[in-house]
Amino acid sequence: MAKRYGGKFSPDGGGSSDSQPERGQFDGARVNPAGARANVLFLPAIPLIFLSLNDGAVGMIIGLIAAGLLTTAALLLREGLKAEAEYNARRTARRPAFPRKIFSSVLTGLGAALASYRSEFVDAETASQVSVLAPVLYGVAATALHSVSFGIDPMKDKGMEGIDTFQQDRVARVVEDAETHLTEMSDAIKRAGDRKIEARVERFQTTARDLFRTVEEDPRDLAGARKYLTVYLQGARDATVKFSDVYARTRDAQALADYSSLLDDLEQNFAARTRKMLLDDRSDLTVEIDVLRERLQREGVRLD
Repeated sequence: MAKRYGGKFSPDGGGSSDSQPERGQFDGARVNPAGARANVLFLPAIPLIFLSLNDGAVGMIIGLIAAGLLTTAALLLREGLKAEAEYNARRTARRPAFPRKIFSSVLTGLGAALASYRSEFVDAETASQVSVLAPVLYGVAATALHSVSFGIDPMKDKGMEGIDTFQQDRVARVVEDAETHLTEMSDAIKRAGDRKIEARVERFQTTARDLFRTVEEDPRDLAGARKYLTVYLQGARDATVKFSDVYARTRDAQALADYSSLLDDLEQNFAARTRKMLLDDRSDLTVEIDVLRERLQREGVRLD
């Protein structure tokens, strides 16, 4: 859908400052971890497929398998980079269950080795002239270079000491569902065709994710925050879907104002809940410190 842009220097802008971004609009903005370096790895498989079509049955099959391995490696790398970004963004996180980046490096090496073997197989006049040494060396070099360029997956848990893993799993499931609601909100609001309201939704999502991270760091807070992560977010998603459908057809200013007011209320409530949980955590810490001081005094240790 085409989107209309306006601003200070637009024909109907009138020198208004409405086009200026709101304070905090880009707070918590997420950069796609799978950038051009990862996307370019999809390209080698394309010429390999076309070059293999005229190499006979065996050469074509080897080339297609090599292209499939390289494409699978690129897909695994993208997912591995995303998982690593999520791991780095959180204070408490488990290591990825499946080491995608490591397997991507291995598959890249296998793909390069098969591509080299196909070339030697096609150029050789007899099967005895085909050497496996060069393909193996190419595969090892490709694996090593891939690992050096993109690194390996996180190999250990972060900040999980003293945390109940059962509660952590419960939180992970609830947060995953909550992230799904936010994704559906983003998809729905795009139908409205208004960049300003899209930015407003993104700001609310940043506030909601602050609550997610707080609950993840202390799973005991899940009971108090569950309705925010389920009922309230589901209602926000449904309201976003209905608003987008109405606003895309009618451009109703009142509907826009009502929806913006809803986002304001939700953002204030989510932020207040996050602050309350942080204050409760601080109160718990104060209690623990006081209890420890009393025990030390009973043991005859004097604290100045």
